[in-house]
Amino acid sequence: MEPVLYSLFASGFVYFYSFHGLRRLVDEKTAIKDLGIGAVAGVINVLTTTPLWVVNTRIKMQGSCKISQYKQEVEEPETVNRETTYTCLTDGLVKIAQREGLGALWSGTIPSLVLVTNPAVQFMLFEMLKRRLKQMLDKKELSPFHVFALGAVSKSVSTLLSYPLQVVQSKRRYGSTDVKNKSMIEVLSSIIESGTAYKGLEAKLLQTVMTTALMYVFYERIYSFVTKVSKCIKT
Repeated sequence: MEPVLYSLFASGFVYFYSFHGLRRLVDEKTAIKDLGIGAVAGVINVLTTTPLWVVNTRIKMQGSCKISQYKQEVEEPETVNRETTYTCLTDGLVKIAQREGLGALWSGTIPSLVLVTNPAVQFMLFEMLKRRLKQMLDKKELSPFHVFALGAVSKSVSTLLSYPLQVVQSKRRYGSTDVKNKSMIEVLSSIIESGTAYKGLEAKLLQTVMTTALMYVFYERIYSFVTKVSKCIKT
């Protein structure tokens, strides 16, 4: 849990800081402009936080690796391939850099860069739906329920569109031997041919849709509060 929280904090901060910093340079807010700004913010986020998510993926997989390793030790003890154990984010960053080189910390960067379309599409849909709903309801601010629903819808659509690439990204970050010498297109083709392109989609939707919807509720409340405080300070 701890590495995930640190990574989410860093990733969320970098993305939203970049998005709003770039958005202040644009006068008119449109869906296309939101998409472009979201994509640029996504690229900045990927390049700065990918090492954290590489370590996260490896730590998450340690449990399943230990189970399979135990079975192998019982059945074929001489063939056991002992995996490196990472105790925390810092430990993982140091060990991967020392044993596999700094480049390994950015494993899966190419599919991740392609996947900036995910938060970009998600944010574009959210902002577009939010503007439309405000006009329909004739309100300046939406209720937490409306924000939650819009966040869930926008994340569901973006996840469905990009899920196969997320599978490729996970395989790259984990450092599986079956993908080390393959290009992103080759890995993508292999999972499509094997019928595993959407494997685990239900769990992913439950996790990311709930997380994103709640994030938008808190984000909108905090952003509204900070904006009001800033106006009071200026006046």
